[in-house]
Amino acid sequence: MLPGAPSGNEPIEFERAGPRARIYFDPAKTRAAIVTCGGLCPGLNNVLRSVFLELHHRYGVPAVLGIRYGFAGLDAANRLDPITLTSEVVHGIHDKGGTILGTSRGPVNPAAALDFLEQRRVNILLCVGGDGTQRGAHLLHEEAVRRGYPLSIVGIPKTVDNDIEYVWRTFGYSTAVEEAAHIIDNAHVEAKSVQNGIGLVKLMGRDAGFLACGATLASQEVNYALIPEVPFEMDGEKGLLRLLEQRLASKQHAVIVIAEGAAQNLISGAAGGSDSSGNVKPKDSGVWLKEGIERYFAGRGISINLKYFDPSYIVRSRPANKDDALLCDQFARNAVHAAMAGRTDMVLGIWYNVFIHVPTTMVIDRTRRVGPAGELWSAVLAATGQPARIGDPAVELVA
Repeated sequence: MLPGAPSGNEPIEFERAGPRARIYFDPAKTRAAIVTCGGLCPGLNNVLRSVFLELHHRYGVPAVLGIRYGFAGLDAANRLDPITLTSEVVHGIHDKGGTILGTSRGPVNPAAALDFLEQRRVNILLCVGGDGTQRGAHLLHEEAVRRGYPLSIVGIPKTVDNDIEYVWRTFGYSTAVEEAAHIIDNAHVEAKSVQNGIGLVKLMGRDAGFLACGATLASQEVNYALIPEVPFEMDGEKGLLRLLEQRLASKQHAVIVIAEGAAQNLISGAAGGSDSSGNVKPKDSGVWLKEGIERYFAGRGISINLKYFDPSYIVRSRPANKDDALLCDQFARNAVHAAMAGRTDMVLGIWYNVFIHVPTTMVIDRTRRVGPAGELWSAVLAATGQPARIGDPAVELVA
C-alpha cells in the first residue's frame, strides 16, 4: 500500500479536478454563493478572493454572494443579509486572517436554507469547512434533490488539524505549523533559560496529531510529542513522568508538545460535552498534564520551572503564508470549475498531489489519522528521541 492511502482492499479511483470542456450552468444567468463555517483557519479570505476572481473574470458570473456567519446566514429568520462580493470588497483581504464573512458552528436547517437560496436564485453554493460543514452540505444537497432544485454544492475542505480523508493537506496547515513551531521555539528558550525548566505546549488536534507532529519536526526542539493516535502512560518506570525526571537530571530542561485530543483515556471526569456542531469536546489535556507534572515533582521534592503555552487561537487566526496562499488559490479555482460543470455533493481532495473530486459521503464518515507505524510518526520519534510508545518498552518502532 502506498504511504497515506486509506485502508481497504478495493482500489479507489477519483475524477480529476480542473476545468471542463463543457459546463452545465450558463454563466450569464448563474448566481453563486460561498459560506465559511466552523473555527477560523489561515487562508479563509484567500479562498473567498480566489473564488470570486475565478467566477468573475474567468466565467463572467454576474453575482457572487457571501453568506454571513456560516450556516446561520442561510436561515432568513436570523436576518443576516448576504454580502455581494465585488472586486472592491475582496481587494486586499488575502493579507488578513479570519474571514470577512464571519463564521459560526452549528447545523444547517436544510429546508430554511434551500428556501433562502431559491428566493435569491442561487445555483451554486461553495461550502468552506471541515467534516461537520460537509455533513450539513450533504443534507442541503438531499433537500435540493427532493425538491428538484438545480443546485451545485461543492465543499472546500478546511481544518488546521489536517485530518480530512482523501485530502493530503488542507489549506492553513502549513501556516499553523509555522506559527506553532515559533511557539515551541519560544517554549524551548524559556525552558533552557532556567534550571529544571519545562516548556509545555498544547496544540490543536482533537482526533489527529498532524499539527503536533508537523510543528515538532519544524521546530526540532521537542523532547516528547504526545498525540491521540499513540497512547502513553504517565506512571511507572517507563512512564512519561519518570522519563521527564531523567531528562531534567541529565539536561536540566525539556520541551513537551501535546495535542488537545491526547491522553483522553487517562483524564478522569466527564467529557467536555459537545460543541454546536455536535463534535465531542475533548477534556483539557494540557492543563491536566501541567498539573500532573507539577504534582509529581512536588512529591519528589524536586523544584521545577514549568511554563505552559496554549496558542490555539493565535495559530488559527494568522494570515496564510505564501505556501498556503497558493494552495488556497488552487482549492478555490478547482471548486469553481467543478461547480460550473454541474458537479454536486462533492468535496475537493488532493490525492498524490493531484486535485480530485471526492463524494461528500466518503469525507464525512471517517477521519484521517497519523499512522503509529508510518513515516510521519517515525520522523517524530527520530527528532525527539522518545520511545515508540512511552510506558510500554515492548513496543518497537516499525518504519
